[in-house]
Amino acid sequence: MSQLQNLMNDRKSVRVYDPAYKIEQRELQDILSLATSAPSSSNLQSWRFIIIQDQEMKKELRKIANNQAQIEDSSAVIAVLGDKTAYKNVEEIYTKNVEAGYMDQSIADRTIENTFKMYPNAPKEALMNIASYDAGLISMQILLLAKERGYDTVVMGGFEKSAFAQRFELPDNEFPITLIAIGKAAAPAFNTIRLPIEKIAKFY
Repeated sequence: MSQLQNLMNDRKSVRVYDPAYKIEQRELQDILSLATSAPSSSNLQSWRFIIIQDQEMKKELRKIANNQAQIEDSSAVIAVLGDKTAYKNVEEIYTKNVEAGYMDQSIADRTIENTFKMYPNAPKEALMNIASYDAGLISMQILLLAKERGYDTVVMGGFEKSAFAQRFELPDNEFPITLIAIGKAAAPAFNTIRLPIEKIAKFY
């Protein structure tokens, strides 16, 4: 099997972590930076992150995350957020694309114009769906990059999102989507069986 296949197969949802193991902040920054190569709607990169390493803050977070032990015992928790107004960065993003030689100015201008026509008038639910979809794409990259570096992870959607937004004083345009615990496993994860392709896919 290829290295990527091995990573995909080896990655499991780990829920028991070594609380003594700590990942350095620059390592977490590097993982997130590399993960941003994930695709995103109109390249607006509507993902945002809060990285919680402080032990007292993790204890607080555990209370609003269904008392999941991995919140407190993992090295860090990466909160993946969505930005409903990510379109406001379109000029910065596409100007840099032109400067890097990735596209012509005419393409950038057209994209910027179309973005400001569509996104500000889109329903709030649609903007949240876009950000949530993009969050899923980058979260998977984070999981695989972490596994490649010898770390374990688990994705958690079960937490009180309104309480999280209040505790971390999120602005109105940002909303929490999921939490990713990252660290070193203290107990092996369960293996799981996947449904056969014949049951979940149709070919025409």
